[in-house]
Amino acid sequence: MAKKRKYGTGTVRKRTDGRWEGRVVIGYDDGKPRTKNVLAKTKAECLKKLEELREQCAPPVTKCRPDMPFGDWLDFWYQNYCKPKLRLNTQLGYEERIYKHIIPQIGKIPLNQLTQSDLQQFYAKLKTSGRLIRVEQFGPGLSDRMVRVCHASCRSALQKAVEEGLIRTNPAIGCKLPPKKSGEMNILTQEEMQRFLIQARQDGYYELFLLELGTGMRLGEILALQWDDLNFVTGELRINKSVSIIKTELHVTEPKTKSSIRTVVLPGSLLAVLENYKATVNSRWMFPSPVKEDCPLTPNFVRRRMQQTLERAQCKKVRFHDLRHTFATLALQGGMDIKTLSAMLGHVSAATTLDIYTHITDDMQRQAAANIDRGIGKAAPSENDSELARDAAPDQSEKSGMTDFQPVPRKQRRPGTGCITQKSPNLWEGRYSPTWIDGKKHARNVYAHTREECEEKLKVLIQEMKESIAAERRQTKNVA
Repeated sequence: MAKKRKYGTGTVRKRTDGRWEGRVVIGYDDGKPRTKNVLAKTKAECLKKLEELREQCAPPVTKCRPDMPFGDWLDFWYQNYCKPKLRLNTQLGYEERIYKHIIPQIGKIPLNQLTQSDLQQFYAKLKTSGRLIRVEQFGPGLSDRMVRVCHASCRSALQKAVEEGLIRTNPAIGCKLPPKKSGEMNILTQEEMQRFLIQARQDGYYELFLLELGTGMRLGEILALQWDDLNFVTGELRINKSVSIIKTELHVTEPKTKSSIRTVVLPGSLLAVLENYKATVNSRWMFPSPVKEDCPLTPNFVRRRMQQTLERAQCKKVRFHDLRHTFATLALQGGMDIKTLSAMLGHVSAATTLDIYTHITDDMQRQAAANIDRGIGKAAPSENDSELARDAAPDQSEKSGMTDFQPVPRKQRRPGTGCITQKSPNLWEGRYSPTWIDGKKHARNVYAHTREECEEKLKVLIQEMKESIAAERRQTKNVA
C-alpha cells in the first residue's frame, strides 16, 4: 500500500506517458482551489521540483513573529487561514469588521503585548462610538451583535496565534460581552396567513409565498429554484443552490452549509398548484425576473412585494424569514418530529432547531404532560390546559371569518408603459424592457425623487427607445 503524503505537501502520480506529475494547491478563488503542477522523468526529480514549487508559493510565514503588530497578524490569519474557506458574501462581512473596525483601533498593538484589558476597552468603544455610517439614523454605537462578531474574529485569530506558538495564552478568552439576544419570533396567525395568501394571489406572487409557507426554505434558496429541481412525478424538490446580492450584483452560489443541500417532498396540493403555474412561466427559473432576461427575482424585490402584500392584507409587518418560522411552528404544532423538521429546514443538527423553537416545544411538552396526567389520573381539563390547546391549534372562529376577506385590487400598468419601482423612501426607478430587432429584451432605467417625476422621465425614455428601435428596423430593411 502506497504511503499517504502529508496534508498540504501536494500529490505525485505517474502519467500514462511514463512521466511523473506533481500537483499542489497554491490558493483559493471563491472557495475553489487553484493548483500548479510540475513534470519530471523520475519520481525523485518530481518530488524535488514539487518541493521547490511549494516553497515558492507558500505564504510568507517568516514575517510571523510574536512582536508583530496585531493588525498584521489579523490580516495574515484572515487571508491564509480563514478567507479560502468562506463564501464570497461571508468574506465581505469579515473584511468589514477586520479592516474598518478592528485594525484601525487596535491593529498597532504588538501581538504579544495585546491584553484582555485592551480588547475590553475596544469593545466598550465600539458600543459607544464605533459606528462609521448612518450615525444620525442608528446612533453613534454599534449593535450588540456587531460587537460580538468583532470579538469572535479577534478570539479566533488569537487562538491560531496560540497554536502557532506566537503567544502563550489567548487574551480574548474571558472578555465580558453584550448579552446574546434572541430576536422575538414573529409569525403569522392562521387568519393572517389566509388573508396574506388571498392577497398574494391577487398581486401575482401566490405560488412563491405558498411554496415558502409549505417548505420553510430560505429566501435565497427559493429564488434559486429551477424547474429541473422539481420532479412532478415523485414530488421531490432538490435544494442545492442559493441566490444572494454581493456588491449590488446577483450571484447564484452554493447553499449556506452542506446540510442545506437537501431534498424535500411537496404535498400533492402544492404540487398541483406549481404544475398549473409552470404553464404560465417561460423560463428555466421557477420565479423569473419580470425585467431581466434569464434571471431570477432578486431578494430585495421579493421583500418589497411581500411588505406591500402584508399591508394590503391587513397583516402585521413580518420579515420573509418569519414565514420560515411560521412554517416550522405549524409543522411542530401539527406533530412533526424535530429530526424531520431539522432536515427540512436544512439545519446542521436537530440541536439548532431545538434552540430556535424552544418556546414552541416547551408548550408542546406542557400540553403532552397535561394529556398524560388526565389519562393516568382521569383528571378534568383545567383552564390553563384549554388555553394551551387554543394556542396550539387554529381557532375555529378564526377559520369561519377568513373567507370574508376581499383582496385589494392590483393596479396593473398598460402593456408598453414600463414599470415603476420605489427603491427607497426618496428614490423611484422606471424601467422599460422592449424587444429589439435581435429578438432579445434590453432594459433601460430612469431615476427620480418622486413617482410623478419618474413617470414623466419614463415616458420620454419609452419614446426615445421606440424611435431607436424603429430606426434600426428601417436601417436593417434598407441593407436587405
